[in-house]
Amino acid sequence: MPDDNRTCINKSEYGFDPTYGYSLAQLQQVPTPREPKGFDDFWRNRYHNALAVRVKPRIKYLNSNNPTWQVFAIDYTSTAGFLIQGWLMLPKSGIVKRGFVIGHGYGGRDAPDFHLPFQDAALLFPCFRGLSLSKQAGISSDPFWHVRHDIDQRDHYILGGCVEDVWTGVTALLTLFPQLSGHLAYLGISFAGGIGALALAYEQRIARGHLNVPTFGNQPLRLRLPSQGSANSVQQYYRDHKKPTLKVLSFYDAATAAKRITMPMHCACAQFDPCVAPPGQFAIYNALPGNKELFVLDAGHYNYPNQAQQERALLASLENFFAPLSRT
Repeated sequence: MPDDNRTCINKSEYGFDPTYGYSLAQLQQVPTPREPKGFDDFWRNRYHNALAVRVKPRIKYLNSNNPTWQVFAIDYTSTAGFLIQGWLMLPKSGIVKRGFVIGHGYGGRDAPDFHLPFQDAALLFPCFRGLSLSKQAGISSDPFWHVRHDIDQRDHYILGGCVEDVWTGVTALLTLFPQLSGHLAYLGISFAGGIGALALAYEQRIARGHLNVPTFGNQPLRLRLPSQGSANSVQQYYRDHKKPTLKVLSFYDAATAAKRITMPMHCACAQFDPCVAPPGQFAIYNALPGNKELFVLDAGHYNYPNQAQQERALLASLENFFAPLSRT
């Protein structure tokens, strides 16, 4: 987007510059970090284990006054017996031709999204383990602590379980709508964007994906760039546990994962973002090897003058990008 669209964005309120001094051209050159040995084996084993879970989805109709959508409560079993809860929306008229698994940011989710332009689709809105409807004793729902849960244990770090919640969510959707095989997509924003990149690297049942201001990209760089929110929490922990933390996080790098994503992808990346540093966002997009589209946002995690206009344009772009998914 032209620089003059960003002139009203205030850089002085954070104590750091949320553009980090990167031009758009520089953002599009951010590389992926060195990857750890065994990255593929680690995630492939988790994927195959997740596929073996009997997810047993259950749905219950919720009274909805929305003119377009029927709304259901849904739950399903994920890995380690976690009960994942959320919402399922179905169109009130017409034929369901495609399906979407739609993740949420670290603020959680208290309702499904009614504004999405996919009115011929089954929309699954899971709440990741430990968050919102999927709260569980022993796991903090506060993003500051949730993002640190078992961060010292590669095999048990909470982010890995959240990735598995995506995979088991796909299984749940296909259990309910087996006719949608080959016509599924994933949408993830912020936290769910990074989780989505990790999931889609190995998920063969999703045909197209969208990541919006995705986090967890280029972890070594992410740890060095001052940030607010959950990234700041990880940075604080890292200062006291540098080597072991980086060793774990190298297996949870969304840019490293993105190199393995083969499906068509659509990314919305911001040039200004105080919570998810733009270089990390673009590292994910830059790593994608195949068919991909980039939508550049003036800002992420920030209210700005051009926001409503850009959000409308983004929805139109997504409507066009996901149109090939509709079953004929």
